[in-house]
Amino acid sequence: MTEPSNRGPKPESRDVSLLSGRTAVISGASRGIGAAIAVALGALGVNVVLLARSGAGSPGRLEGTVDAVAAGIRATGGRALPFVGDLRDDQTIDAVVAAAVGEYGGLDIVVNNAAAFDTTTTAAISMKRYDLIHDINARGAFALTRAAVPHLTASEHAHVLTISPPLTLEPRWLGPHTAYTVSKYAMSLMTLGLAQEFAASPVAANSLWPSASVATEAIRTILGDDVASNRSRSPRVMADAAVEILRRAPRDCTGQLFTDDEVLTAAGMDLTPYRLGAADEELSPSWFLPEA
Repeated sequence: MTEPSNRGPKPESRDVSLLSGRTAVISGASRGIGAAIAVALGALGVNVVLLARSGAGSPGRLEGTVDAVAAGIRATGGRALPFVGDLRDDQTIDAVVAAAVGEYGGLDIVVNNAAAFDTTTTAAISMKRYDLIHDINARGAFALTRAAVPHLTASEHAHVLTISPPLTLEPRWLGPHTAYTVSKYAMSLMTLGLAQEFAASPVAANSLWPSASVATEAIRTILGDDVASNRSRSPRVMADAAVEILRRAPRDCTGQLFTDDEVLTAAGMDLTPYRLGAADEELSPSWFLPEA
């Protein structure tokens, strides 16, 4: 099934000149939010390196491959390098960073989007599954960022953007799926730690999270067609919010756990065009957000 169209205000209407010619590595870039961010950055002249396990020769169970996303970016004049590999493998991480630097001469942006989703309770989850979600979510984001640090610190416009939630210590988000929650919160804690660690250098670290359901194939599989088609926003909402963050001067924008709506609203952008389905349908709320 094809992803919803990337509707919404065009980021070209904002000052994005600092992004042109930069190089970004994006994990989990074969579909959904990762692919949408890759396409948006590629359209702005960013050299995009896409990392995922799903490639032309090794498609995953959900539709989408890094090769197809890269081909789409190239078809519109952008530059893209697909890289098929496992984020849990340190050699793969070193190789994708080396490929980015070798192909484009440096590395300015890391987008930690790859994620494993599992809401199994503590008593029922296996340690193998626990290790998987933590290896991809917490360890994967840290490992990719760590490998990129020597190159990020050499950039004059370096950003680490992690797709992880605000830290909300409400029992309703902790109790039902502790293993998964801890893995996602670890990613957000990494953001806060990196921002402090690199406060004296031009390396920004921020997180971004959807305020409502985003219509990806994963959401369609987990929550069903009704939510994905009628009660969600297009993945472009996260892509445009990512662009808004990444275009900012690193020293002026770091250590924040953003939601997409607050970023775009602050930029004066209308959220209405992003929604799918009828206007009177209530959007399905995202996870890990405080109660209104």
